[in-house]
Amino acid sequence: MDGSRVRTTEASATDHPQRDGAAATGGAGFVADPVRRADALSMERFAAGDRAAARDLTERFLPLCYRLACRLLSVPAEAEDVAQEAMMRLFAKAPDWQGERARISTWLYRVTANLATDRLRARPTLPIEAADAVPAPGPGPEAALTDRARLMALQAALDGLPERQRLAIVLSQIEGLAQAEVAQVMGCGIEAVESLVARGKKGLAAALGPQRGALGFGGEDE
Repeated sequence: MDGSRVRTTEASATDHPQRDGAAATGGAGFVADPVRRADALSMERFAAGDRAAARDLTERFLPLCYRLACRLLSVPAEAEDVAQEAMMRLFAKAPDWQGERARISTWLYRVTANLATDRLRARPTLPIEAADAVPAPGPGPEAALTDRARLMALQAALDGLPERQRLAIVLSQIEGLAQAEVAQVMGCGIEAVESLVARGKKGLAAALGPQRGALGFGGEDE
């Protein structure tokens, strides 16, 4: 991502007005989950005008938003816009953050997915150059070409899935979320997530077709 865009988000975050006392309704002390407790404390610090907290939140969660938006939108510029908007919504939420309800990551996955879905529905077609959204690291030129081919094939197959199947696959198979958290992000039950993932895997396998072996996709889980 463009470093200036990240700095813009971070700078605007620190313009948030000072607050006295705890930021989260109910207070961070009531959060039992260590991750949620740490999240709530970070949000309290940010709401109190702590620049280090703003920087920490940006560094931890902006890449998450961008990565998910890239997988769903396939266009880097749009993914950057969505990631920035999701982070701004997080910053605006800080004074009223209720850490007992969700982790920051879970909340941002949901917001980012909703923003990306809105954009998908607003455009008539999906650009074929979408696969360029996710860079493919590799130890050498040949490995890089192979990795790039894999990413392009996978992204094209993902783009062909229905919206909710794509989101379920990205969250569970690529982002590595547990099905319970995927269900929380998507606002549905675990059985529904299992069904979406199963259908999504079948769709990916069908889309990849004979390319699967050549590209190194050994099974439906990839």
